Amino acid sequence: METNGKHLFKRGLGLFDSTMIVVGSMIGSGIFIVSADMSRVLGSPGWLLIAWIITGLLTIFSALTYGEFACMMPKAGGQYVYLREAYNPFTAFLYGWTFFLVIQPGIIAAVAIAFAKFTGVLIPWVAEKNVWLDFDFIKFNTLHIIAILCIVFLSWLNTRGINTGKYVQNIFTVTKTLAVIGLIIIGIFIARNLSAVEFNSEVFWSAVETGEGGSLIPLTGFVLIAALGCAMVGPLFASDSWYDVTFVGQEIKRPERNLPLSMVLGTIIVIILYVLANLAYLQLLPLRGSETGITEFERGMQFATYDRVGTAAISIVFSKYGAIIMAVLIMISTFGCNNGLILSGARVYYAMANDGLFFKGVGQLNKKGVPGAALVTQCTWACLLCLSGKYSDLLDYVIFAILLFFTITIFGIFILRKKRPDVPRPYKAFGYPVIPAIYIIIATFIMIDLLIYKPEYTWPGLIIVLLGIPVYYLWEKRKCSRNVNDI
Repeated sequence: METNGKHLFKRGLGLFDSTMIVVGSMIGSGIFIVSADMSRVLGSPGWLLIAWIITGLLTIFSALTYGEFACMMPKAGGQYVYLREAYNPFTAFLYGWTFFLVIQPGIIAAVAIAFAKFTGVLIPWVAEKNVWLDFDFIKFNTLHIIAILCIVFLSWLNTRGINTGKYVQNIFTVTKTLAVIGLIIIGIFIARNLSAVEFNSEVFWSAVETGEGGSLIPLTGFVLIAALGCAMVGPLFASDSWYDVTFVGQEIKRPERNLPLSMVLGTIIVIILYVLANLAYLQLLPLRGSETGITEFERGMQFATYDRVGTAAISIVFSKYGAIIMAVLIMISTFGCNNGLILSGARVYYAMANDGLFFKGVGQLNKKGVPGAALVTQCTWACLLCLSGKYSDLLDYVIFAILLFFTITIFGIFILRKKRPDVPRPYKAFGYPVIPAIYIIIATFIMIDLLIYKPEYTWPGLIIVLLGIPVYYLWEKRKCSRNVNDI
């Protein structure tokens, strides 16, 4: 579509397509890995499931609230636009800055590396030790080659138009969803390990921390609550990116209906799958194990090899073929996940550029009606993060920032109800003001908990956000200078 020589977005996404973006962007490799660290922190099957359920409720509460924003402002850029309208361009820029510098390209890089690592299970040539170039400060290995090729290919694919991107998303999301359902059915109904079930039943609510020499220290009271908050870092990351569909709001058919509905449906589907997947793990493996254990059963969920709980669980059923089956599943999952992340993320930089807060060329659509320059910019930075090897560290740093921006955005609904009471709201946040308030309270508690007990996950993230302050004023100065020159 073109008006006055300018290419416009095309509304090519229906309810099913939008829901597939939510589901596909959420399910990557996290669900197959993060339960190992959670098991070490909590030491209890019951509290492990509680952590996933609380994370799920928080995610669904967010989706229920974001639906109101989405209906009011179905624009490219999603959360960035909501923050701009509820607060000011400065707050929105800090989000966009953090989103571009770390969040989206960092997740894209991490998912691409996960795709490459599991490709290595099938093709040994793809390995970290297979170094092609070594410059001391940076090493280029075959893992990097596959990860970068994955990012470049999917970025190119999404420059071909929204229909191309959505078809890839739909195919891979449906495939991996069916595969996760298959894993759940096998674990819960077909191949239950009675020894694992019996052991997990005995220690179901017995939360413990593993001390020196393997001693078990009971977790009770506030210590248990603090441990629960710390354990939620993993599932929060695994449940992230559900809001990416808001970035493509301008390309969704009937956004006043399909945008909020897709977020709610997508998050509910994924959270149910996540909880059931963990139930399946607990039917196949004991939660507690030994770091020196030889078999996957002896190592348990806590010490699954490389934290690959999904692989350990499926290996109980399919023995030596388990690693191959899980590798294929995770390759499908991460490939589809990255397509959704790449497709949606570029729209944020497009919105920033049109506000004069990013490079001007990034705010243009190509002849296919998609932000081609933004896709190339995102692709370049994600590839550089792959090579740096620092993407996982950066992601650890910004979990606090992600929660902070979620909380600020959801608080924005209270502001906009007062600031713009007459704006049409085809959908109003379910449970307002109770559900948004509950989210804010719980998220604030988790942030305080992380500040105290996981400072390595908090202060670096705050620093990254704060570094955006001088950058914002530099962009503003640049914008003013450009406007003066245009006069």
